[in-house]
Amino acid sequence: MKAVPEDGLFFDVSAMSSFHPDLSVIAPRDKAEILAQALPYIRKFHGKTLVIKYGGNAMTDPELQKDFAEDVVLLKLVGMNPVVVHGGGPQIETALQRLGKKGEFIQGMRVTDPETMEVVEWVLAGEVQQDIVGLINQAGGKAVGLTGRDGGLIRARKLKMLDAKDPSKEHDVGLVGDIVQIDPSVVRALQEDQFIPVVSPIGFGDENESYNINADVVAGKLATVLKAEKLVLLTNTSGVLDKTGKLLTDLSARQIDALFEDGTLSGGMLPKIAGALDAAKSGVHSVHIIDGRVPHALLLEILTDQAFGTMIRSH
Repeated sequence: MKAVPEDGLFFDVSAMSSFHPDLSVIAPRDKAEILAQALPYIRKFHGKTLVIKYGGNAMTDPELQKDFAEDVVLLKLVGMNPVVVHGGGPQIETALQRLGKKGEFIQGMRVTDPETMEVVEWVLAGEVQQDIVGLINQAGGKAVGLTGRDGGLIRARKLKMLDAKDPSKEHDVGLVGDIVQIDPSVVRALQEDQFIPVVSPIGFGDENESYNINADVVAGKLATVLKAEKLVLLTNTSGVLDKTGKLLTDLSARQIDALFEDGTLSGGMLPKIAGALDAAKSGVHSVHIIDGRVPHALLLEILTDQAFGTMIRSH
C-alpha cells in the first residue's frame, strides 16, 4: 500500500496494521469509536511535553521495539512533545562479558571503574541510542541522539553512596554520577524544530570526566526541569502492586509515602518509585509506571481511559 501524504508528512499505511494483530475483525464503526475516544486526550495533551523512560523488555523484544517507535511517532504527529530517556543495563552487561569483565553492584548501583565507564559510553551513546534513533526514524519520526555533554545538558558529580544500614559508612561506586544541574535548552530547541530527542543517561563533571547516571533519575529530573505534563516509565512489571499482588492503578504522592513506610515498596522498584515520587512532588502533573511488555502500552496509557499500570498524581 502506498504512503499517503498528510501535511507534508508521510504515513506508511501498511505499517499501521501492526497496531492490532488483526484489524479486519473490528467493524468500521468500532474503529471510528476507538479513534474518537482518543480525541479528548489528544486535545488535553496537545503541545505538552512527555518524558518517557524506555527500558525493560520493550527495549529488547524486536516487536515491542517497533511498537514503541510507532507510539512515539504517533504522539509527536498528534501534537505532543515526547522526549525519550533510555537505559541499557542488559546491553552493558553483555558487552562487559565479551571483554571478560564481571559487573558488580552495590545497593542496586553498577560499580563503574574507568574501563567500565568506557564500555557504558560506547554501549549507551553508541549502540543503544543509535538503535532507538533508527527505529523512530524508520517509523516516520525525526529523532536526534543526545548525551549529557551535548549543549551542556547534564552536569554531574561523583555520587556519594551511603550504606543503607549504616549511614556513617560510604561506598565507592566509581564513576557513578549525581546530577548537579540540567540545562534543557538543547532539548527545547530540538522540540521546536519537530525533532524527538533521545537522551543517554551520561553526565559530565568539572574536569570533563564522564559519569554513569541511573536512567530513571535522569528521566525524573528532566521531566521536572522541562515542566513535563507526564513522566512515563516503561518497566518489566505491571505497575505498583500491593502486598496481595493487586495492581494499584491510581495513587497520590501521600499514598506512595505510606507504601514506603509499611514496606510494601522494596527492592528494584525503590529507585524507580523514588524518582517518580520526586518528579510528582516537583510539579510533573502525573507519573505513569507502565508495563512495557504490553504491545503499544504507551499509546494505551496516554490516549485511552484504560489503566495499563500505576499513575502517581502530584496531589
